[in-house]
This record gives sequence, C-alpha cells and structure tokens, in this order.
Amino acid sequence: MSREKLAKMIDSTNVKATASRSDIEKLCKDAVHHGFGCVCVNPIYVKLASQLLKGSDVKVCSTVGFPFGATLPEIKALEAIKAVENGAQELDMVINLSALKSGNYEAVKEDIAAVVDAKRLDERVIVKVIIETACLTDEEKLVACKLAKDAGADFVKTCTGFFGKGATVEDVRLMRQTVGEAMGVKAAGGIRTYADAVAMIRAGANRIGTSTAVQIIESAP
Repeated sequence: MSREKLAKMIDSTNVKATASRSDIEKLCKDAVHHGFGCVCVNPIYVKLASQLLKGSDVKVCSTVGFPFGATLPEIKALEAIKAVENGAQELDMVINLSALKSGNYEAVKEDIAAVVDAKRLDERVIVKVIIETACLTDEEKLVACKLAKDAGADFVKTCTGFFGKGATVEDVRLMRQTVGEAMGVKAAGGIRTYADAVAMIRAGANRIGTSTAVQIIESAP
C-alpha cells in the first residue's frame, strides 16, 4: 500500500481535553502536509479546524457524545447539528452504552438516529458510530453493529481509546463480517505504528483513527 493511499484512510486525531489551539493548528498543518483524509477534534475546535483546512482536501470530523455516550439523544442531536453548521463533514458519535448493556436496543437505535438526522443539513455528512468494543461481549458487538446499520449510520468504529483496551484485529474482522462490504469500519484506539494500521486494514478496516498519524505515515515504506 502506498503512503498516499494509507494517508487518505487516516483520521488524524486530537481529542484530548487539554488540547490547545496550537495543538489543533499543528494537527491541521500536518494533515495538509501528509495528505491525511481527515482530522478528528472535539466540538469546540470544529470551527477552527474548518477555517484552517479551507481549500484543502482534508475533512473535519467532530466527536459527539464523547467519550461516554451518556448524554441525551436530544443533546447529541444538537451537538451534531452545531458541528455540521461549524463545518464538520464527519461525525464520530458514541452510542448509549448503558442502554445497550440494559438490552434496551430501541433506545440505542433512536440515539444513533438522532445524530444521523444531521444529514438533513448536508446529505454528504458521514456518521461513524463508536460501539466501544473494549466494554462489550462479542454478542453485544454484533447487536451494536446491526443497530448502527439499521439507524442509517455510514461507519461503525471500534472504540474511543478511553477504556484501556484499544482496537483489535479480531474485533475489526467481526465488525466487517457483521456489517458487510457496503458499510465502513473504522479502527481506532491504540493504533500507533505502521504495522498496527496495516493489520487493521487487512482485517477489514477502511478507516484508521490515530493520534500518532505523523509517526505512522513517516515510517511507511
């Protein structure tokens, strides 16, 4: 895989609570330089990132309900709308893990659909659903993927990286088998090397989320 192709599959990420303006400026500058497909930031930095990346091919992704997914659907919906209004072309939302663990699958689906509704502002907006694989059984992972697909999301994503265990090849493979080829799979959480990224892609991921994007692309053969 060429560096250029890999770079386009990378969401270069800084969603730290302590991220400064200069951190986001560097994130965007590096993304343009290396040709990353997207930068992923928290909602407070969407407008800045959009301004910095205007005229480039790099897209802006905003987190929604991050990192615990424990906000009300109405709040996630508003957060998604504001992000799109501020220039986000992609949304990475966290599902309602409590509802999933409680077996309230309709609530999980409605929560996702509330964010997917932001597509009415721009049908090109991509919604990725973080199912938080580190907290789920294999059966729950299957259910979460199916609910995300049924709710109209574009991608399922492994995890936030806030719960210790990150993405695994096994989880990515399971997610790809569950959603089929028409839906995207994003691997994120603990992907720090070129070898990590390639392993996830081979397992079925077509998007990589990482905070070490520069190191990964610079070490690519």
